[in-house]
Amino acid sequence: MSERTKPIFYPAAVVVIAGLIGLFNIGCGGGDEDKANVVANNKQKTPDLDVGKLPIPLVTTAEAADGVGITTVKEVTYVPSERLPAVKGTAAYRPMEDNTVRFALNVWAGWAPIILANDGFKPNKVWKTQDGKEFRVELVLIDDPIKMRDIYAGGNVHIGWATLDMLPLFMESFVDSSGKPIDTRIMPRVYQQIDWSNGGDGIIVRDEIKTVSDLRGKKIALAENSPSHYFLLNMLVRGGVQPHEVDIVTVEDAFTAAAAFNTDKSFAAAVTWAPDIYNLEKVKGNRLLVTTLTANKLIADVWFARADFAKDHPDIIEGLVRGIFDGMEGMKSEKNRQKCSELMAAGYGLPASEALEMLADAHSTNVAENYQFLMNDNNPTNFERVWNQAYYLYRHIGTITHQRVPADQVVDFSIVDKLRKEEPYASQKDEYTVQFAPKTTRQIKVEDDEILTNTVIIHFASNDWNLDKKVEKTIDGKTVQQLYDPNVGNVLEEVANLAGTFGLARIIIAGHTDSSMRGRVPADLVKELSLNRANAVKQALVEKFDLDPNQFNVDGVGWDEPADTADPSNQAKNRRVEVKIYAAEAE
Repeated sequence: MSERTKPIFYPAAVVVIAGLIGLFNIGCGGGDEDKANVVANNKQKTPDLDVGKLPIPLVTTAEAADGVGITTVKEVTYVPSERLPAVKGTAAYRPMEDNTVRFALNVWAGWAPIILANDGFKPNKVWKTQDGKEFRVELVLIDDPIKMRDIYAGGNVHIGWATLDMLPLFMESFVDSSGKPIDTRIMPRVYQQIDWSNGGDGIIVRDEIKTVSDLRGKKIALAENSPSHYFLLNMLVRGGVQPHEVDIVTVEDAFTAAAAFNTDKSFAAAVTWAPDIYNLEKVKGNRLLVTTLTANKLIADVWFARADFAKDHPDIIEGLVRGIFDGMEGMKSEKNRQKCSELMAAGYGLPASEALEMLADAHSTNVAENYQFLMNDNNPTNFERVWNQAYYLYRHIGTITHQRVPADQVVDFSIVDKLRKEEPYASQKDEYTVQFAPKTTRQIKVEDDEILTNTVIIHFASNDWNLDKKVEKTIDGKTVQQLYDPNVGNVLEEVANLAGTFGLARIIIAGHTDSSMRGRVPADLVKELSLNRANAVKQALVEKFDLDPNQFNVDGVGWDEPADTADPSNQAKNRRVEVKIYAAEAE
């Protein structure tokens, strides 16, 4: 079993970079509660989500579904949607007994390094700070995030756990409506990324669902305001589908979502975790739409310390960071992986073989990778971008109402910055990059599965492909030079974020032109213009964001594929560049 968390509260892609006019907006709705306390989407008119700012009762089937008994949860319970309850018992933290840090965690593969470093869950091993002071660590299993949050706020654990997208949800209880801390002592301080989800999360669908756009109007089971919810919101928005355009049914946790999908054929999809996503995939009529093996830089696990504890014990905080990084290196040994699986089995209450198998669900992030996540401003999937994106998505569905807390009031990269300059950490390399072998566009289209669709906009000058083209404008009586498309930088960043998020994906950048000159100029000339535009986008992405050029293919389509077959003469829509994302995990 690979369980990340229960819901926090009750409560692969075509990106179209249109070389034309205006911005494409994407909308979103919240959830309504009916008499049966079953959640469906709010169908009322709500403002559209702008992807460019991303950084019902259960129907009983007549016959039993295929593969009954393959999901972790057997019974399905639907729960109402509501915001996080108020924090209970805010207080100063509990003094350390025998100098022991109480470190909360949940059932998740990503905690393997600290479990190995600590020789299990109990505070038996002696840790040391850099100046030789001894301390111990007790790993406290608190799988329910609400319970963990309240125990943390009450001071009974010094360290909390979360996926980064969950932290803004916790902040609703830690700050007032203006975003100011209610109690500065409990404000979280993030010092280290533990992992990226590496296949542990996914969307299972029926066979007829080929891309995310096919989910429009369909019924989807998930645990609301959990990593599953964040995963789906990202896929929908990037796929050009509004959250209010799908029918989200809320269940207790991700495993219950899998059970609902398995027993009720009215569900077109479920967002759930391993092992259920892979067991369900084996059932005839089901397929995996996307997992975090392809979207491998979307869900990041972190730990956070209380601000008062971190202030009082900076040496222990550094000792924890060092020890966890050392545990990551130790996990590279097969002997230590076997040992850790036994320790995890004892602490999590599951078979050692299952614990060993779940290790593949997470990729531990070393010092070099933490630098990329916490400190590299040009990283399209860094801490701040994930943080802001979570705030943006949850605000638009009404889950978050308070003002956003700036990321720099939460993250503290000082220890990672220190360690990356000293051995053995200075020699570490980013190990979570994929080296793509060259592949033709035709091979990608034939061999790989397309995932989802989204639209953003770049303005190209007529017969031009220069993204940095400038024009003269008169402002306040003065002649100034401005970019032909002042928004081009934001659009490129958005596409780079998409490419970074889908780290294990092939990307085809296809240029399109309008057909206004059809019959008057050679088709080859038009295709050359569209190819130049596609190449310009690829070059800018590779150079600015240091992306692998072999991840991208280009295609000059010309006027052969109108954007809207029902209105093929809409030339504004036709002038565009499409960026298609294909799953490459099978390669």
